[in-house]
Amino acid sequence: MQTASATVTTTAQHTSAPDLAAIASLLADSTRARFCLALFDGRAWTASELAAHAGVAASTATGHLNLLVDGGLLAEERQGRHRYVRLAGQDVAELIEHVAALAPPRRGSERTLSAAHRDKALARGRTCYDHLAGTLGVSITDAMTERGLISWDSGLVLTAPGSAWLDRLGVALPARTRRPPVRSCLDWTERRPHLAGSVGAALCGLAFESGWIRRIGSGRAVAVTEVGERALRTELGLAYHGG
Repeated sequence: MQTASATVTTTAQHTSAPDLAAIASLLADSTRARFCLALFDGRAWTASELAAHAGVAASTATGHLNLLVDGGLLAEERQGRHRYVRLAGQDVAELIEHVAALAPPRRGSERTLSAAHRDKALARGRTCYDHLAGTLGVSITDAMTERGLISWDSGLVLTAPGSAWLDRLGVALPARTRRPPVRSCLDWTERRPHLAGSVGAALCGLAFESGWIRRIGSGRAVAVTEVGERALRTELGLAYHGG
């Protein structure tokens, strides 16, 4: 028989436990989930941009965004009359990426040709918050592993040759940060890991700044340029055709 003290202890444990259901409920709505996935490009969006992206009214978007901001998943910035929102931080991005990797593929009764092209572009190459994902991100990660720039033998680490390689490329990593230099992030289309952490973010930044990749439209999908194809072949031995 359960004693009174045991009942009090159990109740206290339930009271002090994190409210996981509150976070789950924020992502349980398809419109809010689409907002979060769109913001995975690492940029700030306006409410009207997100409303158009999700195909909902501006007033509906505002209500959903208020819930996401109040729930701590999004952060907002105001410039004049404009309200911008972005993911609240790297921890939120990692949470959403992990949930996306576990989620089953969306099944719709009707798939337009344009939607199929968008999905194919995202699977081929995209930004995952501030690093590269899709076939492109996984291929870069595999090539870095094969060349000994990163090692998985005792947990994922950046090797001495990897540090020297980054120095040669002119990539400077931030000092004194809680973020690990390298971290494995499960890719939700490839179902294999791609490189995250400060190294993954720095390489993504380098790819944009050097013109190795370009955005496709206004979303997360990226394409490798001719300059990028040559750089990937020279630096990592990748015969990657960006299209």
